Amino acid sequence: MVLILGVSAGAGGARAVLTHSDQPHLSPLDRAQVPRRAGGPVEEPVLTAIHRMRAAALARDECVTGTAVTCRSELHAEAIRAAAGQSDIDIVDEPLAQLRYLRFTGLLPDTDSVILYDLGCSGLTVTHADCRTDAILASRRSTVPSGDGYDTLVRRRLARGGVDADARTSRAHREALSQARVVTATDTDTGGRAVVTRSDLADLCAAGLRHSASFVRQVTEETGRRPGALVLLGGCSRSPNLRAGLAELIGLPIVYDPEPEYVSARGAVLLATRRPAARLRMPRLRTGAALAPRDGPQRPGRRKLLAAVAVTATLGGTVAGLLGTQDPSAWPREPGTAPTPAQHTEDSAN
Repeated sequence: MVLILGVSAGAGGARAVLTHSDQPHLSPLDRAQVPRRAGGPVEEPVLTAIHRMRAAALARDECVTGTAVTCRSELHAEAIRAAAGQSDIDIVDEPLAQLRYLRFTGLLPDTDSVILYDLGCSGLTVTHADCRTDAILASRRSTVPSGDGYDTLVRRRLARGGVDADARTSRAHREALSQARVVTATDTDTGGRAVVTRSDLADLCAAGLRHSASFVRQVTEETGRRPGALVLLGGCSRSPNLRAGLAELIGLPIVYDPEPEYVSARGAVLLATRRPAARLRMPRLRTGAALAPRDGPQRPGRRKLLAAVAVTATLGGTVAGLLGTQDPSAWPREPGTAPTPAQHTEDSAN
């Protein structure tokens, strides 16, 4: 079996899974999570994760035969490609990897399109994707709801209870509430204690949840197509309250992987090529372009038909007049000159 390394790159760092090419859904042979240091470049944790996983493969007397990294933006892709140099690393659009893994596991519903709701530490990315063509119909990003923002709200809640917690501790308490209903925080300096419940966290995140639901509706209205499901991605979607709240606010079936933060990296495994290194992009709907109706091409309106008839009649009269005239000056000065062939162009949607 071929050993493949899949990595997802984001503003918060990188996640990597080392697994066999035909087993991305199983527990990986090894995995790594490398946070991005404050002010550090996005490619730094990616290269660190790749180095760790390749070292882990060598420790098993195996060799990584393919490596793929998912990116959300072209800026990140260029930075990683430049830092990797001549390494055989495939760069993959993140939504493409997510769709590929969901299809492989059978989680992708039998529907024309889905909304990819990716909530990470730095913000929310909402992508309306066509499941038939793996094309992006529309995509938007917001920093209003974010893991970092929710961590700050938890930290303030603890401070009101007399507990001073840093960002890492606040995040640990928030993530713990995905499994437990109650978390008790302790101030290591004063010994003070504060209790935070899952309901408290839901109240803290309610405004961001409503904003994100409105965000999803805007993307759907932009495309004019109703998606068949809402796919929850990113570590923040582990929260049961978030899943329940979105299901109620948006009214779409929820698709959820037990490890939503690793969906991109696992999808990268499926898209890794052997050689040469590839850049796998998703086609995107051209800005301002309209989707063709599914029941066939659109027929022109009555006003356009009347205008076409009028133009045709005018041209016909002009041609007839030229043919009937006896004045040579009305004819072209160079008779017999071949007409210039018309050049036809075709516009293709991105």
